[in-house]
Amino acid sequence: MAEPRLGAELASPFPIATEPQKPRPRKVPELPILERRNWLIHLHYIRKDYDACKIAIKEQLHETQGMCEYAVYVQALILRLEGKIQESLELFQTCSILNPQSADNLKQVARSLFLLGKHKAAIEVYNEAAKLNQKDWEICHNLGVCYMYLKHFNKAKDQLNDALQLNKHDLTYMMLGKIHLLQGETDKAIEVYKKAVEFSPENTELLTTLGLLYLQLGVYQKAFEHLGNALTYDPTNYKAILAAGSMMQTHGDFDVALTKYRVVAYTMPESPPLWNNIGMCFFGKKKYVAAISCLKRANYLAPFDWKILYNLGLVHLTMQQYASAFHFLSAAVNFQPRMGELYMLLAVALTNLEDVENAKRSYEQAVALDQCNPLVNLNYAVLLYNQGDKKGALCQYHEMEKKVNALKENSALDFDPEMVDVAQKVGAALQVGESLVWTKPIKDSKSKQRAATSSKPSSTQQPLGSNQALGQAMSSAAGYGKTMQLSTASGLQSRSVAGMHVPSVISIHCVEASASKEFI
Repeated sequence: MAEPRLGAELASPFPIATEPQKPRPRKVPELPILERRNWLIHLHYIRKDYDACKIAIKEQLHETQGMCEYAVYVQALILRLEGKIQESLELFQTCSILNPQSADNLKQVARSLFLLGKHKAAIEVYNEAAKLNQKDWEICHNLGVCYMYLKHFNKAKDQLNDALQLNKHDLTYMMLGKIHLLQGETDKAIEVYKKAVEFSPENTELLTTLGLLYLQLGVYQKAFEHLGNALTYDPTNYKAILAAGSMMQTHGDFDVALTKYRVVAYTMPESPPLWNNIGMCFFGKKKYVAAISCLKRANYLAPFDWKILYNLGLVHLTMQQYASAFHFLSAAVNFQPRMGELYMLLAVALTNLEDVENAKRSYEQAVALDQCNPLVNLNYAVLLYNQGDKKGALCQYHEMEKKVNALKENSALDFDPEMVDVAQKVGAALQVGESLVWTKPIKDSKSKQRAATSSKPSSTQQPLGSNQALGQAMSSAAGYGKTMQLSTASGLQSRSVAGMHVPSVISIHCVEASASKEFI
């Protein structure tokens, strides 16, 4: 029997199993042409390779005929970084036309308007952006900043509080505190900064600002605490170191203060408050030539700072260089015309220059402006007595007594013994008798640089018990390294009573300055 052929097997009625054909691999889909180089533009931008980024942007805009939103957006950002605000504004407006539903584009338009100083226009654009995104804290924050510059403080506070409700940020707290300070609401500003420190306990700027506010109020213990914490987190913070040195300087620890200032000089050698404070340290050490050198450097760095001019006038008065003192004090009066002590020092210089009539006018202006400082009336009384006007001198002496009694009632202020001695001599010369404010000379004074002539009473908080304790507290705080921008000013009285030359009565007080960021 013959075997079946192979062809018969192939003719089987059942289908033959075969392997399925593999599909051809597809090409990677190409991105739309408008967005093809966005990744490259972004990469160059975040690497700050702006030249390569500009080349990629130029190629992308050429291919898309200027219709690529992201390329235009990044180009506007680069122009803003280069300081070309107007050109960046025009490009951001182009982005808003390409994508009118983008709140980010409108925010950037408003930001450019803000940088150009067009705050009202910026507010209008921010309001349009808020309609597209009602829960954006940044819009509320920036609206608050714009209202602040327009001096609409209530609206600014409302917007900043809304921003804090949406999302808490250090910057918003700082701006809200700044507005309270601009309105003179120091207590509310402290409460805001307290909340900010609770939210962000390691923010050195918040800690330093809060410490300075406590320092301004005379609450030294809390000021030390917050400045010390700031130095703990940032040992190189020159603002905190400067504040700590200023407190030591105020209490007469000039050598320790100079040690701290030496640290600041390495990081901020061009700081006017630093050289101002160094100069006043040398003044406290009676190194007047060094004091003038440092103060003139500070004046070169900040020629319009009235505190530096004030101190220069003071040092020149001490060195009996009355013409130079008149020059600097006149300049200080032009920048700070509402400060009575400046007119008092100017009157002292004029008296020594034998210009009695102008000295009287200056004293009258000082008396009209200063309602707290008894030195103004005491110096005026001395001048009037020396000119033979005993009636006018007696009137000024009684005004001085009223101010002294008010200071005694409101604070435990220690008066400088030299001031007490002068007052007693004037009282005896005027035959005031038993109505003298001081019947005995005061022998004890913690420092001749204490605030005997302070125009404000001390805070209800008691200062640290001794200069030694204060120095120890500050050495522990400043050892970590932080400080705020402070500058010192001093008041001087130098006249002759009954033919006797009266030594200078000096008071050193601090003027705080705080810096904070204003805009994102």
